Formats: sequence, structure tokens, C-alpha cells
Amino acid sequence: MSDHRIKGVSLTGSEAAGASIAAEAGKHLKKSVLELGGSDAFIVLEDADIDKAVEWAVVGRINNNGECCIASKRFIAVEEIADTFFEKLQHKFANLVVGDPMDSKTELGPLCNVEAAVHIADQVKRAVSGGAKIALGGKRMDQAGAYMEATVLTNMLPDNPVYYEEFFGPVAVFFKVKNEQAAIDLANDSPFGLGGSVFTQDIERGKRVADQIDTGMVFINHPTWTQADLPFGGTKGSGYGRELSELGIYEFVNKKLIRVSELSDPF
Repeated sequence: MSDHRIKGVSLTGSEAAGASIAAEAGKHLKKSVLELGGSDAFIVLEDADIDKAVEWAVVGRINNNGECCIASKRFIAVEEIADTFFEKLQHKFANLVVGDPMDSKTELGPLCNVEAAVHIADQVKRAVSGGAKIALGGKRMDQAGAYMEATVLTNMLPDNPVYYEEFFGPVAVFFKVKNEQAAIDLANDSPFGLGGSVFTQDIERGKRVADQIDTGMVFINHPTWTQADLPFGGTKGSGYGRELSELGIYEFVNKKLIRVSELSDPF
């Protein structure tokens, strides 16, 4: 970082790595952009299309076998439709096709390595020890490779030792809440602020809810996603700055002002 040729640094990684990079960049007065962890909330309101919400919930959570910073991780449903959503979500998770990631029929493959599978299985154990309930799955699969069962946890309360941790794998945490405001409050009760989703058939309502969620990105009727023309980045422990789009380009552009004045112009 001390090399004068380095003008800035961008990191995608853990909070610990981000803090280290930010400290080093600051010491040398270099610009930094950090994209760190995430624990995206997936809010389902009572007027949502439940079947579509379930379809996108599976995509949002199982994408890349759950090893994705912007994966949907906390599923928050208002009480009017919570049981229906929960039952359908469990059914989808229970029937995922597990296998070789190179097989086009596979819906859930192994994690990146055995260490990652051991880590998330241990997280689930710690969650259960802290009072969470396993509705589905909960352990590594009895087969060769870094496979973890598609897992759904409930009864996750703030005093649970893993309540504020990121689950980087195929583990969904489900919450039933009283109403819209409770869903917003729960979505914001996280040290992370990368992305989030709101499912409702009332788009203006969706915008209003999205505006109250403290994250860098909120998608309405779709899990958080990334594409080249959309700015990507978070708030809080998820880092700062933006990647992609025009905003991402300008993160590492020094803007210079050149003003031409006539000699007779006043200062």
C-alpha cells in the first residue's frame, strides 16, 4: 500500500480483512472501497404473490449453494401469510436436487471446501444450543464432499450467540412478525447492510418499505442481485463505496476543476 503507484484499493472479503485494508489505506491516504459480509432480509408482506415469493426465496438463498454475500439469508414474513410461505419454502428446500455442480439438473452442490461445510454446520449447532429450532436439515450430508443439507432455522432470538452472524451456505433463518413495521425493524436489526428484498403487489408500498431499510440495495419482488449497470455496495458492517455502474467507475476517479477566467473578472 505504501508504493506510490497504488492509488486505491478495492476489497471483497470479510469484516476483519476489510478493517485491516481500511486501516492500511488510511495510513497511506489511499482511497478504499470495501464490499464485506451480508445478511440480507427477504421480507414477504401479506399482499405478496406467495408462490412467486417462494420461487425467488429459493433462488435468493441457494444461489451459488448459499455462498454469496448478497444471498437472501433472513426470511421475514408477516403473520397473515407466514405459515403458508413457511410451509411452501420448506417443501421447496426439502426437494432440491443435490449433486454434482457440473450437472445441469443439480440445484444444490457442495460448498467451496470442507472447512466451509464444517464451519456452517458448527454455526447451526451453536444456533440450536442458543435456542433456535431446526425445521429442516441442520447437518452435513453423509456423502463425500463439502455438502451441507438445505437447512431452515426458526426461533432465532437476539440473545442467540449466532443471531448477528452471517450464514454463508444453504441455511435460511425464518421469522414470523406481526406487521410491516415489525418486518422493517427486524430487517434493520443486523450489523450488516448489503442488500434486501421486499415482496408485495403494491409497488408504492414496496418503495416505502425499501426506503426504510438501512442497506445499500433493496430489490422489490426479486432477491438482491448484481448487474453491470447497477451500483453495488452496502452500509454498516457490509462496507462502503460502490462497485459497478457509473458510481463504481467514479470511486477511483479524481475529479479536477479547470476554470478559465478573463483577466478583468473579479476574484
